[in-house]
Amino acid sequence: MLEARVEKAIAELRSYLEAPLAIELWNGKRFAFSASPPVTLRVSGPRAARTLVNADLEKLGSAYVEGLIDVDGPIREIIRAAEALSARGSGYRPGRLPKLSFHSRRRDAEAIGYHYDVSNDFYALWLDREMVYSCAYFHHGNETLEEAQAQKLDHICRKLRLAPGEKFLDIGCGWGALVRFAAKHYGVDATGVTLSHNQHALATQRIRADGLEDRCRVQRLDYRDVPGEGVYDKIASVGMFEHVGLRNLPGYFAALHRLLKDGGVALNHGITSIDPDSRLVGLGGGAFVDRYVFPHGELPHLSLVVATMGAQKLEVMDVETLRLHYAKTLWHWSDRLEAKLPLARALTDERRIRIWRTYLAGCAHAFDSNWVTIQQVLAVKSADPKVDPLPWTRDWMYAPAAAPAARREG
Repeated sequence: MLEARVEKAIAELRSYLEAPLAIELWNGKRFAFSASPPVTLRVSGPRAARTLVNADLEKLGSAYVEGLIDVDGPIREIIRAAEALSARGSGYRPGRLPKLSFHSRRRDAEAIGYHYDVSNDFYALWLDREMVYSCAYFHHGNETLEEAQAQKLDHICRKLRLAPGEKFLDIGCGWGALVRFAAKHYGVDATGVTLSHNQHALATQRIRADGLEDRCRVQRLDYRDVPGEGVYDKIASVGMFEHVGLRNLPGYFAALHRLLKDGGVALNHGITSIDPDSRLVGLGGGAFVDRYVFPHGELPHLSLVVATMGAQKLEVMDVETLRLHYAKTLWHWSDRLEAKLPLARALTDERRIRIWRTYLAGCAHAFDSNWVTIQQVLAVKSADPKVDPLPWTRDWMYAPAAAPAARREG
C-alpha cells in the first residue's frame, strides 16, 4: 500500500516536472524525468521517500548527508536536479527572514572550530597551494586557481595601497596567505587573527618557514579582543563578516574604526544577500548551510553593510562585486574535491564529505544563478572631511601591476 502511494506521487510529479534525473525506489522501480537523465537518485525506503514530498534543498541535502538517499552522476547535474525538485516549476523564491543569532565569543569560536578544524590536509586537497579560502580574482577567466588567488591577494594589497613599514591587520586571516603575501611583497608589518586552532598552527609554521617572524604573525584572537586604538594603517577582513551576525555588524565595524589610524583604509570582502531584507538564500539552501556548514552565519544585504559602515564613521569609497569570480572559484574547488574523493575519504568520514560535496557545488550554482553575491567594500577613516586618504581616481587600483617580486621590500 505504501509503495503504491509513493509510486503514484512520483508519477504525478513526473507528469509536470522535467529534470536531468531518474528516481530509483528501494523496490527497483525507476522513474525518469527526462530522456537519458545523467543523475540517478536512489531512495532507500519509505522514510527517505518522504523527503521528496514538498522537497527543498535543505530536505534533499539533509537526506543525502544522513544517508537516506544516494545519488550518482556529475555533481553539476546533481545540483541542477536538486534545484528542479525544489523549485517544481515555480522558479527561485526568496528564503525566510533570518533568526538573528546570539554571537558570544564562545559560540563564535565553536562555530569556527566546527567549520575550519576538520583537517588542514582535507582543505589542502582542493584549495590552492597557499590555501586561500575566499573568492579568487580573475583578470580573464582562464587563469589557474593558483594564479587567480595570487591576483586576489595582490588586488587587495593594491586597493589598500600598502606601503613598506605600515602596520597591517587581517581579521579572519585563515591560513595566513594574505599576511605573508603583504609582508613579502609590500614590506608591511602584518598581523593576522583567527579563531581556528588548525589555521593558527599552519599559518605560524609557514611564517617561520618564510623567515618572516620579524614582521608577520598570526594570533588566535577574537576580533573584538584585538587591543589598542588607532594602531593600524590598513585593515582587511576577507570572508569573515559572514560569521559576525546581523545584530553584531555595528560592533564589528566599530572595532575596525577603533583599530584604524586617522587616514587609515579598510577593506571588507564578504558574501552578501541579494534580498534587501537580508533574507536567507531561497529554496532551503540557506537553511542547509546554517545546519551543516556555517552555524549561525548571516548574510547582510549590501545596503545594510554600507549604512552600518557609515554609521560607524567609515566612509565608503569603492564597491566591487565579485559574484561571478566566486562562482568560478567555487567550481574550481568543487572540481578538485570531486577528482580527489578517494583521498578525501582517507582523511574524514563519508558524512562530512557529503556535506562538502553539496556545499561547494551548491554554492557555485548559487553564485552562478545570482541567489547570493559578494562585494569588496573599501572605506576610509578620516579626521578631516576635506582630506581623502585615497587618490582622486581609481587608476591606481587597476593600472598594470609590476611582478610581486619587484615590489618586495627588505
